[in-house]
Amino acid sequence: MTQATTDAQTADFMALAMEMATRARTIVLSHYGLAPDVIAKDDQSPVTIADRQCEAAMREMINARFPEHGIYGEEYGVENADAEFVWVLDPIDGTKAFVTGKPLFGTLIGLLKDGAPYLGVMDNPALDEVWTGAPGGPATCNGQAVSARACADLADAWLYTTSPQMHEAIHFDRFERLRHACRYGLYGGDCYSFGVLAKGRADLVCESSMQPYDYAALVPIVEAAGGRMTDWSGKTLGLNGDGTVIAAGDPALHAAALAVLSG
Repeated sequence: MTQATTDAQTADFMALAMEMATRARTIVLSHYGLAPDVIAKDDQSPVTIADRQCEAAMREMINARFPEHGIYGEEYGVENADAEFVWVLDPIDGTKAFVTGKPLFGTLIGLLKDGAPYLGVMDNPALDEVWTGAPGGPATCNGQAVSARACADLADAWLYTTSPQMHEAIHFDRFERLRHACRYGLYGGDCYSFGVLAKGRADLVCESSMQPYDYAALVPIVEAAGGRMTDWSGKTLGLNGDGTVIAAGDPALHAAALAVLSG
């Protein structure tokens, strides 16, 4: 069993995460608005030179500061995945938004401890917003504390998902049940939807077909804001999830959403 992490260690990890976010922002903004060349990966998701430059820079910073830590990145794979601490990196979450000039993309920097989300940073360069979440402290946006709002009833809930088309056939009917149970369904936003939830402007975010780098940084932010974020079975999100994600600003609403998704 690993030792408890001290406040000083957490502060050191957050300092590195913020330094990485600053470095990534410089790279991203140097390409933003320039119609970059887009490469289709094997799964047909797009990637740009900005994605690859960002992740390479962040990996270099991690290896220089904490060489014993693992890294799980979208563009360059896995290093030392069995380490106590594993950094999970998405250099540009929302590459399609980035390429088309929509400002809701972000850089996601998560840290797992013993396989569970521990600390997270989301940087939204085009909006000049950086979000943080870590044990023992509030969620923040640009250094100001944010909190999710109370909403226990699905009939009052504002629900976000990136796109209904992103829910695979095996998940679509379950998502539709949840959408119809909510007051409003909204689309678009990629990672930014979780920030909207964390600052109390929406109540649920429901996704599927997600990878660990899509959510690892977001769990600590949502939960530091007072919310709850798991897979659709209520299990902790880690490196071996099934791709489903449900986040709620109110833990009671999370339980209600799980009941619909599992019904």
